[in-house]
Amino acid sequence: MVGANVKKLRIAAKITQAELANRIGVDRAYVSGLELGQRNITILSLWRVAEALDVPMKSFFEPRKSR
Repeated sequence: MVGANVKKLRIAAKITQAELANRIGVDRAYVSGLELGQRNITILSLWRVAEALDVPMKSFFEPRKSR
């Protein structure tokens, strides 16, 4: 859920994985792995992502709405 929401919010912010990675000080592959659910993220890193995307941290924990 967290990775999918990071991707959704990043796309909504119209920034690339590379730009998000640059903003939070990690490699682009880390962002890709996070979005694919292949990485576990620390609270500190999640806070940095929230700051970079200008969203509240709770945004990462909201379940997808049913269609």
